[in-house]
Amino acid sequence: MMTVKQVSELTGVSIRTLRYYDEIGLLPPASHTEGGYRLYDDTALERLQQILLFRELEFPLKDIVRIVSSPDFDRKKALEQQIELLELKKQHLENLISFARGIKLLGVRAVNFSAFDTSKLDEYAKRAKEQWGNTPEYKELKEKESKRTPEEEQQLMERFMSLFAEFGELKGGSPESEEAQAMVKKLQSFITEHLYNCTDKILAGLGKMYAGGGEISENIDKVGGRGTADFAAAAIEVYCGK
Repeated sequence: MMTVKQVSELTGVSIRTLRYYDEIGLLPPASHTEGGYRLYDDTALERLQQILLFRELEFPLKDIVRIVSSPDFDRKKALEQQIELLELKKQHLENLISFARGIKLLGVRAVNFSAFDTSKLDEYAKRAKEQWGNTPEYKELKEKESKRTPEEEQQLMERFMSLFAEFGELKGGSPESEEAQAMVKKLQSFITEHLYNCTDKILAGLGKMYAGGGEISENIDKVGGRGTADFAAAAIEVYCGK
């Protein structure tokens, strides 16, 4: 049995929150001491785990109370559903991170949010920023940036965009051609050398973003001609699918 203080220290959930969960019938303690202090057993801790997962998925407390208090509540099934939802959320975050990386690369000032669930955008953006800020790629990018002057940054951007002009010269052919695939390799190597380690997974995300519409796609088409963004994305998809 654990006291409310011990549970708080173990889980990071504040004592005030634990008390509130008890008050609304969400997490009643297993028992109380003679002095009236709450005590929690393993079953209560398992229930708290379920609650925290639902909260991570942004379920309202009133809905969580209803779900976990239902006589038909199946912990195993609920966990499977939570995993599926968390995977979807993870995918959404990864897409946002790739989108943000592309904005950084292309210097876009205005962002087209049409591809996103705007009702969740603020929360996802916050979490994406936190996750992206802790990645080795981000740290590598910032370190390399710190060694360049503003003029060098501008020159680097011009060189980066010139790669899409080269893609534009190839767009009349197949994205599976040796020339197109060599161009994708050149793009990946450029990003890795000057910005951050561009793995195939990261490159695949960038490709989706290039063809995602909005100002990013427009900027690529400006230097390579109409259809360049779609062609580059298709070539990247072939390359990363190998």
